[in-house]
Amino acid sequence: MVDRVAATLQHAAVRPTQSIAICGANSLEYIAVFIGALRAGVVVAPLPSGATADQLAAMVADSGALVFFVDDSVPAFESYPPRVAFDGLACGERLQDWLLPHGARPKGIVVQPGWPFNIIYSSGTTGTPKGIVQPHSMRWAHVVRGHAYGYGPDSIVLLATALYSNTTLVPFFSALAFGAEVVFTEGRFDPLAYLELAEKVRATHAMLVPVQYQRLMAYPNFDRFDLSSFRLKFSTSAPFPAPLKADVLKRWPGGLLEVYGMTEGGGSFYLEAHKFPDKLHTVGKPAPGHDIRLIDEECREVQPGKVGEVVGRSQAMMIGYHNLPAKTAEAEWHDDEGRRYIRTGDVGRFDEDGFLTLLDRRKDMIISGGFNIYPSDIEAVLRRHPSVGDVSVVGVPSEKWGESPVAFVVAGANAPEPRALLEWANERLGKMQRIVDLLYVGDLPRSDIGKVLKRQLREAYPMRTLGNALQKGPV
Repeated sequence: MVDRVAATLQHAAVRPTQSIAICGANSLEYIAVFIGALRAGVVVAPLPSGATADQLAAMVADSGALVFFVDDSVPAFESYPPRVAFDGLACGERLQDWLLPHGARPKGIVVQPGWPFNIIYSSGTTGTPKGIVQPHSMRWAHVVRGHAYGYGPDSIVLLATALYSNTTLVPFFSALAFGAEVVFTEGRFDPLAYLELAEKVRATHAMLVPVQYQRLMAYPNFDRFDLSSFRLKFSTSAPFPAPLKADVLKRWPGGLLEVYGMTEGGGSFYLEAHKFPDKLHTVGKPAPGHDIRLIDEECREVQPGKVGEVVGRSQAMMIGYHNLPAKTAEAEWHDDEGRRYIRTGDVGRFDEDGFLTLLDRRKDMIISGGFNIYPSDIEAVLRRHPSVGDVSVVGVPSEKWGESPVAFVVAGANAPEPRALLEWANERLGKMQRIVDLLYVGDLPRSDIGKVLKRQLREAYPMRTLGNALQKGPV
């Protein structure tokens, strides 16, 4: 089918470095179209299946896709490229009817390292998604990591996230390149279904985002499953609380590797949690061959031990944001010799052993009375309370201080009144860190790969200016 997809795209005059778009649930057809397009030198834009019709229309237009492959989960909208339907239910020509006959072979294409491989659209946590253009050289840098991960013909890699996410694509292509078997879960993530499948297929490797680990470790019958086949588990895409890492290490066989990095590329960090159990509060050390610096607000490199924004340089770096040269320039930093680095927007500090502790997103840092407050510090204190299941802290406008911290808490069993929990936390926080309001919520809004959408929390907070809210008590 890969050959037929590549040959059909060539027959339809889709040339190398031109684009197609794909949107739908994970499926063998989705994979065949993705790889078939790559074989023809065509750029793939895998679009998030949870996007609205307007968002999809904007991304399809921005990508310049000449063909749009969909399943019946994709909302209808006016789009200029022809649609090809995986399942025959979606509007458009059926895939089997679109494909050239069995036996069709594509013309050979010599792919260049600088050609675009795919356009990954950001999760939109800060507004309109940006198209991140990754070249073939960047994806190759991801692929060769598979040697260090121990991928091989005897490996079974279990994936439980969507194919439009870099979280999935990095292990997927690397596993295939080293001859491993890849198994996908079906439908929405379900802890029981995941554990049953992992046990059944005797999975050796897994990629999960932190919220999935959280749900698995909280599953009542987790310890009844035989997971002894696991050699290495990965996590990325969102903050991974140290207590959760410790629980995974204690109860789930095999190693645990946390990977901190960006879809845009630049610098990555590895934390081999099973080797450094005293460093679980960090995201590890720079990956081999990755040059990492910390810079201040004036874009000057900071001294060792100081806090700064993380910037990185490696062989895995995006070409830029599609059609957004100004945004691309904002995402770059150049050293004194003119070398290009990618800015992460994350603020952190190296310890004396070279491990990086992340403090927060630069844009999420709260500036109260002229002091920098890191929400992650407050969240770490609240997580120490036995009734706190999950928490996110954001800054909201304050007449007196400029900004003040507010906590959104997912409560567990025997939770106290919000006011009591607020007072418990403030007794353990510094004077400038004290939260002024605390709200219980049923769940925290998250992107498809588990990142808390703090912008939505700020927007959802009651529209009032905080004067002396601590005395007034929580909403």
